[in-house]
Amino acid sequence: MRKILFLVVFLGLGLAQSEGAKVYSANCQTCHQANGQGLPGAFPPLTHLDKVVQAKGGRAYLIRVVLYGLQGPLTVGGKTFNGVMPPFRQLKDREVAAVLNHVLAVFAKSKAKPFTPEEVKAQRARAFSPQKALKSRPPVK
Repeated sequence: MRKILFLVVFLGLGLAQSEGAKVYSANCQTCHQANGQGLPGAFPPLTHLDKVVQAKGGRAYLIRVVLYGLQGPLTVGGKTFNGVMPPFRQLKDREVAAVLNHVLAVFAKSKAKPFTPEEVKAQRARAFSPQKALKSRPPVK
């Protein structure tokens, strides 16, 4: 009986979603899809973000994207996307950090240090438009 109880608890914990996964599912998945591959011609994939986060200014840029959205042409993997990503300023600082950590770990397979709520708070204190957020994107190869 004890083994069965342990197995049920263990499996239940394994199925529990992280906060980042929950935020992604509720706010990002519709456009970027459950697998982070996006929709061709409409919404870019998120699998390349390790290159972005490693670039100078990349961490701040990714936070700005979530907080302020994006508007204007964006080239990812040789393909241009020209849509609008809405801002998600309603998310708490810890939720923004969690969703970025989820995306980087799961889709980009990044080993970048985790984002913190303090980093998000620092970017939230600055005013950016979706167009200005896009212009702050670091060059990536």
